[in-house]
Amino acid sequence: MKKTFLFLAACALSMLASAQILEVVSTQQLPTEAGKMWKVAGFSPVGDYILLTDSYDKGLIRYDLATQARKVISEGVGAGWAVKISRDGKDIVYREKTMGKDKITRSNIYQHSMTSNQRTMQAKAQTGMTELINKSAQLDVTINTDLHIVLVRNGKHIVLTPNGANERYIDAKISPDNQHIIYRVSGRGCYICDIDGNNVRFVASRCHAPQWYDNNTIVAMDYDDNGEQVTASGIVAYTLDGKNQVLVTKDQMAIFPHVAKGKIAYTNTKGELFLMTVK
Repeated sequence: MKKTFLFLAACALSMLASAQILEVVSTQQLPTEAGKMWKVAGFSPVGDYILLTDSYDKGLIRYDLATQARKVISEGVGAGWAVKISRDGKDIVYREKTMGKDKITRSNIYQHSMTSNQRTMQAKAQTGMTELINKSAQLDVTINTDLHIVLVRNGKHIVLTPNGANERYIDAKISPDNQHIIYRVSGRGCYICDIDGNNVRFVASRCHAPQWYDNNTIVAMDYDDNGEQVTASGIVAYTLDGKNQVLVTKDQMAIFPHVAKGKIAYTNTKGELFLMTVK
């Protein structure tokens, strides 16, 4: 009887962990320029456009979902890495990398208005930057050169090391309600903490490039590699209470999902672009 109870309990926990989080309504491949290896760099929270870059993060293209028109925002090196999009989708922050005669890579940081198509320089010739800061936001998060989380509140920088100062942090993002930060600890997995760095909770070990779908749901990729290239990659939804759901199986080679309400955009390792509608 005891063994039967334990077996049923284990089954219940397994079903709970793999419960449906999002209902997939449809998935469609969107037309893109043939022969280009595209990767999603961002998705407007409003859901009206996707930002595309190439597989090396060079260049930045606006892909309009209503018309499927494409507009070049930048052709710069590094422009597609760690792009920031304002919550109304009207402004983006990105970088363009250059290497000087001293062989040091520097980044010019730009803010681009998606309504006026004008850009202004936020910072010139910055060195050693990892993730960007949206200076127009009252609250933002970034990673400094020590690979620690930095909370930026009204221009004030607060260093956070929720798992300890000796850990290396990446992929930090603030939840839509500004209450939590999701982040990855190198070699350990994905965690969340309160906005002040307290109340640390483990999410999953195989949760790469995490994105907040809503205040309780995270969408990320789960991939395998052989040390040189990705061999399998899918997309998984996680909730803060431990549930998970496979949205795209690993055999589809889906990478780098980005989200808007009711939509998930991603590419595969062939550079093909897909749009998933969920509810």
